[in-house]
Amino acid sequence: MLIWLGGMAVVLAVSIALFVGERDRHMREVFSEGIAREVAAAVDVLDHLGSVQREDWIDTLGRRRLRFMLAPPPPDARPIEAASPLADALRMAMPERDVAFLIRPLGGEDHPMHLQSMASLRLSDGTPLTIRMAGPMLGGPPRPPPPIGSLLASLLALVLGVSLLAWVAVRIATRPISRLAAAADALGADPNRPPLATTGPAEVEQAAHAFNRMQERLLQHVTERTRILAAISHDLQTPITRLRLRAELVDDEALRTKIQSDLDAMQALVKEGLDYARSLDARAARQQIDLGALLTALRDDAQDMGWDVTVPTQLAAACSGHPVGLRRALWNLIENGVKFGEKVEIHTSETPDGFEIRVSDAGPGLPEEELEKVFEPFYRTEASRNRETGGTGLGLAIARNLLRSQGGDVRLASRPGGGLDAIVRLSGGTRHLTN
Repeated sequence: MLIWLGGMAVVLAVSIALFVGERDRHMREVFSEGIAREVAAAVDVLDHLGSVQREDWIDTLGRRRLRFMLAPPPPDARPIEAASPLADALRMAMPERDVAFLIRPLGGEDHPMHLQSMASLRLSDGTPLTIRMAGPMLGGPPRPPPPIGSLLASLLALVLGVSLLAWVAVRIATRPISRLAAAADALGADPNRPPLATTGPAEVEQAAHAFNRMQERLLQHVTERTRILAAISHDLQTPITRLRLRAELVDDEALRTKIQSDLDAMQALVKEGLDYARSLDARAARQQIDLGALLTALRDDAQDMGWDVTVPTQLAAACSGHPVGLRRALWNLIENGVKFGEKVEIHTSETPDGFEIRVSDAGPGLPEEELEKVFEPFYRTEASRNRETGGTGLGLAIARNLLRSQGGDVRLASRPGGGLDAIVRLSGGTRHLTN
């Protein structure tokens, strides 16, 4: 747009300059032809008058820009080779007369800008005639250009008008590109989003079709991966059950206990794998969720298990989401906090576009470089390699998938004094919050 406007401004400026120059040239030619006709008429009149009558009429023939004098030019006037519209017009108006052109400095040689133009000729009886003209009409330094303020104002108004129209046109042309960029940003959070509208210029329409095909292939890939993971996790339960039954036939109690412990770990891993596969499915319908009732129910369930969990009292808030997925996500965060921090406190706050739930534990926290890695599937920190305490490494990944599938998200932050905060962001819904 800037390149286009710059080129347009240059073209307009050159066009106006050419127009002004041509108009000025035409006006000078018309003006010169008028003066030349006046001079030719005056010379013809003087030719037909006697010497006494000439003296009486010489002042009458004078004009504001022309003064006739029946005398040779002043001695300080110097001849010039005039090449101006007026000189050409005088030669054409009086082709039979020998006209000489002169320049006389009015303010002395130190002021060359103050010049007087003169034309000298002889009447038919040989009487010299000098015609004085106002200003440097026949030669000398060029006249200063006329004020260009109005021209610049017109050019500025034209450029502003063209700029406004260009801005509107560019916005209309680039709006599909903006939609494409927004769709690309939203694709990661919601692969099931509706296809992008294929409208706009041909290139943008082609890009939108390509984007929709890419989204479809990505969705097929994710769906296939989820289906395979769910199938493997489901099919593993049958051999695990058979192994558990066969373990009961082992006479060595210590060996039987070890085998059952390994089978329990495998069973937990298969269950978490199934839950992780289901967390990638975001097709559930959104509902209004009583956030206060949900947090209270989670606290009661946790306390029934002997966990130390507290939530705000007299909380009244509603948000839009998937009830089962939100409950599972928050439960995973509470379970993770109890596992590593023993005590969990839940705080809520209102944000401009929804709610924020902060699940805080009293544990040692995590290094800065671990805060994002723990959301990767099957990733466990160095302090939680034991499956008895560290789990399978899928809890936080499942929580993030479930929250993102309903327009939310979760991140971790270590507190300076110790402890870890799991900060949940929920968007949308009716907000009535009291702590």
